[in-house]
Amino acid sequence: MKERLWKNVWVVLYVVLMGVLAIATFLEHAYGTTFVQTHIYHACWFCGLWGALAFGLVRACGKCRLWKRLPVLWWHGSLLVILGGAMLTYLTGEKGYVHLVQGQEVKSFIRTSDQQTRVLPFSLSLDSFRVVYYPGTEAPSDYKSYVGCKVNGQWKEEVISMNHILSVEGYRFYQSSYDPDLSGSWLSVNYDPWGIAVTYAGYLCLAFSSLWLLGSRRETFFRLLRHPLWRKTGLLWLGVCAFQLTAQARPVSVLSRQDAEKLKMRQVIYHDRVAPFHTLARDFVIKLSGKPSYHGLTPEQVVASWLLYPEEWQHEPMFRVKSERLRQELGLKSEYAALVDLFDGKTYRLEGLLQRLQDEVRNTHEKGWLENRQAKKLEKEVLELDEKVGMVLMLQKGTFIRPLLEDGSVTPLSPLRIRAEIFYHAVPFTKILFMANLSLGLLALGWWVYSYVMQEGDKARNWRSRWRRIWVWAVWMACLFHWTSYLLRWYIGGRIPLGNGHETMLFLAGFLLLCTCIWQRRFSFLLPTGLLLSGFTFLVAYLSEMNPQITPLMPVLLSPWLSLHVSLIMVSYALFALMCLCSILALSIRRHTWQRQRLTLFCRVLLYPAVLCLGIGIFIGAVWANVSWGSYWAWDPKEVWALITFMLYGMAFHVQSIPRFRNPYFFHWFLIVSFSAILMTYFGVNYVLGGMHSYAG
Repeated sequence: MKERLWKNVWVVLYVVLMGVLAIATFLEHAYGTTFVQTHIYHACWFCGLWGALAFGLVRACGKCRLWKRLPVLWWHGSLLVILGGAMLTYLTGEKGYVHLVQGQEVKSFIRTSDQQTRVLPFSLSLDSFRVVYYPGTEAPSDYKSYVGCKVNGQWKEEVISMNHILSVEGYRFYQSSYDPDLSGSWLSVNYDPWGIAVTYAGYLCLAFSSLWLLGSRRETFFRLLRHPLWRKTGLLWLGVCAFQLTAQARPVSVLSRQDAEKLKMRQVIYHDRVAPFHTLARDFVIKLSGKPSYHGLTPEQVVASWLLYPEEWQHEPMFRVKSERLRQELGLKSEYAALVDLFDGKTYRLEGLLQRLQDEVRNTHEKGWLENRQAKKLEKEVLELDEKVGMVLMLQKGTFIRPLLEDGSVTPLSPLRIRAEIFYHAVPFTKILFMANLSLGLLALGWWVYSYVMQEGDKARNWRSRWRRIWVWAVWMACLFHWTSYLLRWYIGGRIPLGNGHETMLFLAGFLLLCTCIWQRRFSFLLPTGLLLSGFTFLVAYLSEMNPQITPLMPVLLSPWLSLHVSLIMVSYALFALMCLCSILALSIRRHTWQRQRLTLFCRVLLYPAVLCLGIGIFIGAVWANVSWGSYWAWDPKEVWALITFMLYGMAFHVQSIPRFRNPYFFHWFLIVSFSAILMTYFGVNYVLGGMHSYAG
């Protein structure tokens, strides 16, 4: 009885901590970072809550005799080491900043917590500061401070830049900011001689024990892999379809298609990189009309015609206005507006409308969240339309198109790379895949229910076998089709496509398809789950809000840790999504107990690599953050929700402490509900809570 009480108390504390973390992210959004740092994250009661959980973990390890299961003991021990390192950082670490100015020697820094001056055991001086740009652009690729460091009377020349820190006698200096005239540089200072070392040791132990846990023959994961239900086989079905729209040309003066084709491969500076003119023109047309072409005209024809015949094109209804209320405000009769519709003589109508809406937003702030939200939404739509007008005005003024200089200062693209980018835009890979996968996924779901649940006997088995080869071939073709486009994007951008929300969605969808191809022989239900999940993921990637333009990475993202961090996180998300949809299928099955048992087995097996990939991905991100920002954990909303997700799914392993997880129905419902944490981590933080990670969206 006493032991059961201990377990219940520990589980309650565990759930309470997750609730506190979730609430803290919304409080930060409402009251600011300083409020939650003071009242929650750095409060004594919060540290005490973590300490109580650590004590309960140590006690549970002893009661369960985990020394007989060394991989599990190492894994839980690594979590304790990480918590210990965090406590050492909290108790002994110091953070601050230092402002270096050319010609001045600095021997102290300002501590952030109390704004007190702290003396350094050495001195620093700034020789120069430099902003490094991408070739031929104004987009920064790095920020570099050339400093002198005097230690024990000897000067050393050092360079501090993004992802390249200076470490001197336990003090770590990170590039933070700079003066507008480039005469000064701001550096973040982090002094943590014990916490970082202990925490990194915990990270290494976690990675090692995770691999040990998956490879040990005595652990649950290996026993699940040897389960007899794995012997049954299934099949997959996938196909690819294309859809193309055509339209009639408008009675307006346009540049001939032959002349416009000559502009397609011209190189320009666009989005702070060298790109073919076709890319600029295509994005221009999509931004204005919402489609990659306009009434049968190529993007090059549209852009060139705006330049050559502005008097005619200003009457062309090309600006898409999605909001019905905004159309009413502007007196529009259709979904598209012309440039002249937005001007009343020389008066710009959107300027007065925007000012009125901003006043309305302020006035409705006290009335209620619904009125305020509607006003903000309309304000956002006006700003989007204003951005479209600004693009046209920039085009007419000659500031939108920046030709590539021929003085040799910028290396031009090779003809092969230009053709590759034009081909990438010509084939709507994402659109084809989301339409095909969603359509075939629904058909596959009906096929799976009919052939495996409704039908029995030799006739049904022969029918399934007859179609197997066709479906397997189709799914591999779809997977190859997507990964070809993904590698093509990699080649065009010159980097692995994981730098924004659109690209991570593409990786996630591709991984889902790859998993479907690999496991389709054993699990027939991967047909509907793989197709539907990848289809919805491609649909999300297709949305215009995901910003599909291929752009250079911001300086802080130019780190070797980026690809590994994002890849592991996306792999875990894909596995969690598969488990969620498999759980929905399991709960919908009334007959064929062995199919439901196989779904449960599949979910339990996937749970191990999913949680372990998520955990390792989180801590690799912490290493990246420490290298870039000087702090391996900053309680950013994305970090907090990733931790909540890690803790939430980790509960499913503890069937002894929480016996209800042995019940398949409870287990599947848990996986379905828990997936909301994934959605919150990826979408909710990016579009609601914000934070340092919100740029990825």
